Amino acid sequence: MSAPLLSLASGVIPEASPLELIDAAAAAGYAAVGLWVEPERFSPDYLRQVKSALREHDLQLLDAEVVWIKPGALNPAHLHILDIAAELSADHVLVVSSDPDQQATIHKLTQLCDHNRDLRIVLEFGAFTEVRSLEQAREVIGAVNRPNLGMLIDALHWARSGGTLQQIESLPAQWLTYAQLCDASGPGPDMANRADVRLEAVDYRLLPGDGDLPLGDWLGALPDGLPLSLEIRSLSLRSAYPDFALRAQEVHQRTQAWLDNTKQSGLHVFVDRCRGSL
Repeated sequence: MSAPLLSLASGVIPEASPLELIDAAAAAGYAAVGLWVEPERFSPDYLRQVKSALREHDLQLLDAEVVWIKPGALNPAHLHILDIAAELSADHVLVVSSDPDQQATIHKLTQLCDHNRDLRIVLEFGAFTEVRSLEQAREVIGAVNRPNLGMLIDALHWARSGGTLQQIESLPAQWLTYAQLCDASGPGPDMANRADVRLEAVDYRLLPGDGDLPLGDWLGALPDGLPLSLEIRSLSLRSAYPDFALRAQEVHQRTQAWLDNTKQSGLHVFVDRCRGSL
């Protein structure tokens, strides 16, 4: 198992501005960061400041979020988000949809992909959106049929929507260029209650290993060494670590420890299998 690049997701510190988030990621030792892009914030001067901060701290911008597709015509502000992401050399732009018309979602995703074919667009599915499962996302991405469109698999949304390891393993490899990692406890909320599903996603995620999701198997089903955005949105972490850098550090260190332990456990299993074959 190759060591994945770890990125600080913007949702870990939702109170932070993009510049504050970059500072926290750098102080905590991340190689990459994700930024929440609100077009009205990004004046030409602010855009220059963010670009300079990323360069100064030698941070990769793993993703810019979020383009949230809604009913009606494509929002021109969404194209502005793409332009900002391109100027910042973002690796990905994250898209979700709350348009119940799947054909309309397909059409608008196509417009986004065609706006800048050098930008990597990723569609995230989730039970509180209108692209609710991996299989539905697969159908939408296949219909758009653009080489710069891929799928973002969030461990929480995958598990809560009833996703399987076989579904992940059957995806075209080129669709998967990063994933979102977190844990969660118990069976989760009633999936018919979108408000509760969303509440868990924004406030009650756990650090890897602290919950019940089959994260080791999930990680093994993904392409080896896939970059991971640490999407650990947690009310308890926000309360326990009001300092942005300390919160980012706790997430980084605990995740790295879990990854090291998972890798070591995998090596033990491999060795035991080899011994058994002798």
